[in-house]
Amino acid sequence: MKDIQSSYDDRNIHIDKVGIKNLKLPIVVKDRNRIAQNTIADINFYVDLPHHFKGTHMSRFIEILNEYRDSLDISRLDDILKRTRARLHALRAHLELTFPYFIEKKAPVTDSPGLIDYECTISAASNGDRKTDVVLTIRVPVTSLCPCSKEISDYGAHNQRSIITLSVRTNRFVWLEELIGLVEDKASCEIYSLLKREDEKYVTEHAYDNPAFVEDIVRAITESISRDLRFDWFMVESENFESIHNHSAYAYIERNLKAEREETAQAGTRRQKTVTIGNTAH
Repeated sequence: MKDIQSSYDDRNIHIDKVGIKNLKLPIVVKDRNRIAQNTIADINFYVDLPHHFKGTHMSRFIEILNEYRDSLDISRLDDILKRTRARLHALRAHLELTFPYFIEKKAPVTDSPGLIDYECTISAASNGDRKTDVVLTIRVPVTSLCPCSKEISDYGAHNQRSIITLSVRTNRFVWLEELIGLVEDKASCEIYSLLKREDEKYVTEHAYDNPAFVEDIVRAITESISRDLRFDWFMVESENFESIHNHSAYAYIERNLKAEREETAQAGTRRQKTVTIGNTAH
């Protein structure tokens, strides 16, 4: 049959991304406590399209994913992208997996167990010139308590449910649990699935003892991430869903840590050369 997609297009317009969105498939994710966790991912899958092709072959995206259906492990993303570029004659390929990741958390006082789900996204891109670029994103619900409200009120303080989003590029393996724990540690208090009265008392008082503006949250996370050499780049944002205002409070920070380290190292080398030249002159 005639291949319309491969026919010539004379508009001379390159398409950056073309493919499929919102396909659901089971995947396997590494679990620090249980070796592996089976979950369901919403998948976006794209390639670039050279200007001379009329269209891409959408069915081939599904065919490729079906080939990995029994072993769609995130450790195989590089293989999947390489196969995609070759199969679709593309220079670049992109794969995004968004999935719920479940962690059992015990209530802080009674140890009552319950599951919390965290929305995670793994975005991978490959152009064949270098190592596949992988960005890991987590979205963590927390409690934040307003420092201003606590300071000016005769009793009590208003708090918010907040969503903190952290995206990272790493040079070594990092557990999802580590990232989630890092984020929760910087909030006024964690969120739990099951709380008895003793637990409710604890989380209420813990949040009151640890007030944090939206600015405090992103700055505290930035300090922790910046000290960890496993991270090359990160983006963190916090949205606090205000309980007494008709708007959200929001803060955002992005840093290219790898570039900052390289710049610092180069500056140190230049200073050392200057000192050496000065000593030689004397």
